[in-house]
Amino acid sequence: MSTLDYLFQGFGTALIWYNILFAFVGVLIGTAVGVLPGIGPMSGVALLIPVTASITGGLPPENAATSAIILLAGVYYGAMYGGSTTSILLNTPGESSSVVTTLDGYQMAKKGRAGSALSISAIGSFVAGIITLVALIALAKPLSTVALKFGPAEYFSLMLLGLGAVSGLAGKSVTKALIMTVFGLLLGTIGIDNVSGIARFTFNVPWLYQGIEFLTIAVGLFAVGEVFKTILEKEEEDTEIAKINNLLPSKAELKESAGPIARGSILGFFVGILPGAGATLASFFSYILEKKISKTPSKFGTGTIAGVAAPESANNAASGGAMIPLLTLGIPGSGTTAILMGALMMYNVQPGPLLFEDHPQVAWGLIASMFIGNIMLLILNLPLVKVFAKIIQTPKQFLIPMIIAISIFGVYAVQVSTYDLLLLLGCGLLGYFLSKNDYPIAPLVLGLVLGPMVENNLRRALTISNGDFSVFFTRPISLVFLIITFLWLLIPFMMKRRGKDVIINIEG
Repeated sequence: MSTLDYLFQGFGTALIWYNILFAFVGVLIGTAVGVLPGIGPMSGVALLIPVTASITGGLPPENAATSAIILLAGVYYGAMYGGSTTSILLNTPGESSSVVTTLDGYQMAKKGRAGSALSISAIGSFVAGIITLVALIALAKPLSTVALKFGPAEYFSLMLLGLGAVSGLAGKSVTKALIMTVFGLLLGTIGIDNVSGIARFTFNVPWLYQGIEFLTIAVGLFAVGEVFKTILEKEEEDTEIAKINNLLPSKAELKESAGPIARGSILGFFVGILPGAGATLASFFSYILEKKISKTPSKFGTGTIAGVAAPESANNAASGGAMIPLLTLGIPGSGTTAILMGALMMYNVQPGPLLFEDHPQVAWGLIASMFIGNIMLLILNLPLVKVFAKIIQTPKQFLIPMIIAISIFGVYAVQVSTYDLLLLLGCGLLGYFLSKNDYPIAPLVLGLVLGPMVENNLRRALTISNGDFSVFFTRPISLVFLIITFLWLLIPFMMKRRGKDVIINIEG
């Protein structure tokens, strides 16, 4: 049978009435999960696994597995849609891949363009979802062959490139950006070492043994930091939010966002294929790319539509790309796909090279349902833009308690720890101090996310090479990534010496 025949069979499975219902429930819950800061797709998918097991209990095993994975995958990519909502309206990233959206999305909202930002986010996510699904069908097998060539050395060099690219998210000083990156890397080392089992930087405090939770740091620095800024600086009543007249983007905005959406979709897909890279790295890369090629890079961070379109397209595309190593290699590319893999194995379905042969109903039913789910998300999200946009018109005396409540609920729901709530408040104060002194927060966040991956891949590569560091330079793909990293850091300094203004003005 051809790929097209299998795809038609997949649509036959996905269009069964209860699978349509599962897809709808999945994307609806996923959008809500994305909107709530601190929950995120990983927690949402994990919480729903026992629910799907009970709901699908009366179905034949193969059908139960297909229906369950359709619902759980709907939560995954639905959260990518919803994560932008609070990033744009409240400067509060719903999950890690929405951090970059706060940089321009929130600035657009403050200027009364929240409707445009939310609409472009939904359209970009939809286009990215469709593009990546077409690519998933066409390129799954060839790209899985390429991904097989990536070892620990290549992954280490890729993560190093990600950290080097952080200089593109610097504030007025690249030095400050590098300081924040190192600070994020240091925070990532706290906890029990996975290899040696030794506690690092825990100071005999049991709560620190599990490490610092990313969401606590991100929500604290961005959301609670904004609260402290509002309270302590007491801006006068130009804080009143302008009325939002145009809830849909203009033709000019659609035209301006077309290129970033296309580039973000393609870049996000290829980054998503690489296990360990994920939607967060894809959104950072796409934002930096748009800034590098823009004729007016100074507009980034002040509310440009490209700063919303690119990362939102990229993070949704990455979630589709992450399905390739999961389905074809049995390698989870992120925490969420690891949970999806566990769910499949719970139904005696082993992801990997034989999945499409042994369980075509599950594999192709899932792919077809993602087409249907993306259409559902677009239909759901565009009419609800007006509802979401009204949140930003809430007076600050009501909005601030709302942000605090959402932040505390989100963090406590994940961690169930009062210590994390204290850390949340501490990060809020730190976020206010850092932004007031022009220290960018985004490099810290990316350092915290990538730090453990960098360390694990460095160790694995050195273990394989018996401690020989030349492994990073003798493997061609790794060497290419290292050269790009070096040039990425060197070229801005060279251009600056030639008198070209390449200072980046993004507030963290």
